[in-house]
Parts: sequence; C-alpha cells; structure tokens
Amino acid sequence: MATNIELNEKLLSKAMKLGGMRTKKEAVNEALSEYVQRREQLKVLDFFGTIEEDPSFDYKKQRNVK
Repeated sequence: MATNIELNEKLLSKAMKLGGMRTKKEAVNEALSEYVQRREQLKVLDFFGTIEEDPSFDYKKQRNVK
C-alpha cells in the first residue's frame, strides 16, 4: 500500500542505525511490527487475576514430559 507521510528524519535515522536497516521502508515496517507486538502483549495483562489456578497442577512435573 503506497502511503505518503512526513516522518521525523532524526528519529528515523537513529532507528535505522540501531536496527541495521538499509531503507526507510524496512525501519517503518519493523517499528510497526514491534508496536503491534507490544500492544498484543499488553492485552495479556488484562487476564491477570481473572483465571483461577489449579492447586493440583505440578508445573515441575510438566517440564519432564516429552
């Protein structure tokens, strides 16, 4: 999808340098991907305290299941 937007050049240059990207497109796509991933991770926090735990569940025993 072609999009014409004005970007902060200093911020974009820094992101490209930090991420090792060679194009602006790569940097923007990576930033969008990380943004979406972070927002999805934050949704998981909504579940804390809402799911009942099973006191009989032995997580250490599950480590040895192959």
